[in-house]
Amino acid sequence: MIKQIALKIDVDTYRGTREGVPHLVDALQRHQAQASFFFLMGADRSGRVFKHLFRPGFFNKAKRTSMLQHYGYKTLFYGTLLPAPNVGEKCADVMRSVRDAGFEVGVHGNERLRWQHQVVSADEKWTQHEMQQAVNRFTQIFGVAPQSHAAAGWQTNRFALRHTQHLALQYSSDTRGTRPFMPTWDAEIIACPQLPTTLPTLDEFIGRDGITTDNVAQHILALTRTPSATGHVFNLRAELEGQLWLPIFEQLLQGWREQGYAMVALQTYLQNFKVSELPRHEVKRATLAGQIEAVSVQG
Repeated sequence: MIKQIALKIDVDTYRGTREGVPHLVDALQRHQAQASFFFLMGADRSGRVFKHLFRPGFFNKAKRTSMLQHYGYKTLFYGTLLPAPNVGEKCADVMRSVRDAGFEVGVHGNERLRWQHQVVSADEKWTQHEMQQAVNRFTQIFGVAPQSHAAAGWQTNRFALRHTQHLALQYSSDTRGTRPFMPTWDAEIIACPQLPTTLPTLDEFIGRDGITTDNVAQHILALTRTPSATGHVFNLRAELEGQLWLPIFEQLLQGWREQGYAMVALQTYLQNFKVSELPRHEVKRATLAGQIEAVSVQG
């Protein structure tokens, strides 16, 4: 049994970088926990989310997870009524402070919504251009090339997976699943390990089946009470757990500690496995409970 929970933190917005990230760093340090931060590198155009207002399930999810409270009015107008701040340009100091505090940092992408809603049908040129822009900005900020990638919204395609191999990344975390694996696409083997998110996220639980912010931590902890043979990856967002849901995240950190888990970065978690022995799994698409669109999953 691997008594580790790897914490994967997606940083999707300008506000999440400026406000949520410092809160999370502080909480992790107080609980003596490690984590991996994946940063948005380009413009925050969160206001364009309203283009999807009438998609089936969008309004209900926005309501049950209190989207406006988490993101704020300004964020929800970036890229429409307000200029879109370039996160990589304006928040490089915050990103470097995370690295300097001893946390792993990786690439989350260039522009979140554009990637999330276009990559599934995108061609090779578009996909590689988006990824390379993010990689270039990361390298400019940190002085070294990234070693890891986490796709926005668990959305990917054949060309994105190929590019993780081309970039010689240690791993990528673009999928949902049950354990680390080597991805394949139509039987094409991609030589870059996938560390999928294995646990449900808070926003997938809250507002469903009587689960509230008061009891959601207990539901997550119930899933980890019995150790998994291959450990777990828990995905959180700086905009949510780094702000209003920070008390819930701290409940989880305390609960996992009491269950005997170490909270680690994904890079540390990967060291439990021999890459050459990882099973091969086809990357598929499926709609998970609490999600409104299909995501990339371990087949």
